[in-house]
Amino acid sequence: MSIIQQHTQATLSDAWRTINIDALQEDSSVNFDTSTLHPPQPETSEAEVRQINAQVRQLLRGGDSEGALRGCLEMPVYNGSDSAKDAHLQTVIEVLQSIKASEMTPMLQRIYGTPGGSECLDVLMKYLYKGMAAPAAGGGSAPRTPTRVTPQQTGFSQIGSRPGVPSESTGAAMSVLLSWHEKVVEVGGLGCIGRVMTDWRKV
Repeated sequence: MSIIQQHTQATLSDAWRTINIDALQEDSSVNFDTSTLHPPQPETSEAEVRQINAQVRQLLRGGDSEGALRGCLEMPVYNGSDSAKDAHLQTVIEVLQSIKASEMTPMLQRIYGTPGGSECLDVLMKYLYKGMAAPAAGGGSAPRTPTRVTPQQTGFSQIGSRPGVPSESTGAAMSVLLSWHEKVVEVGGLGCIGRVMTDWRKV
């Protein structure tokens, strides 16, 4: 066996990198807590979330849907329990579902044109993605039940209803979220998506 063959076999059989190079770099995140780079966010309790949601629903009942939407977006829950975040998500989706499709773009344009409007649209995009990622569109936290398929005499299969998961309302809620996503990108541009994906603050 030649020296080249011996060297090749040794290279393939041994780990080519056994030293953690990142640990030797002073500026590496391995050597310090990256959370110190983030300014602390005020903690939002469930009681505060219930109070905010009550104010938002009061505006909604009064016909001020734009004020209700602003109220949700100007006070996002960044630092709070999962139940507090889910409760605020439910309120945001409730407001979005109450707004007519013809009012979406004009309302977003008015919000975007005000000071801090770009941040509000970024927050809205965060809640849209959170709503889409929920087990059931619309914010439900219950896990999905397996789909039950029953054979028919014709040889085809039909999908049975899923207990505890209203498929029609789920599809309607997802449709609302997708419609809002389209309008937000139309008004705020694609940069809104990039800012949301790279922002360390999660709703």
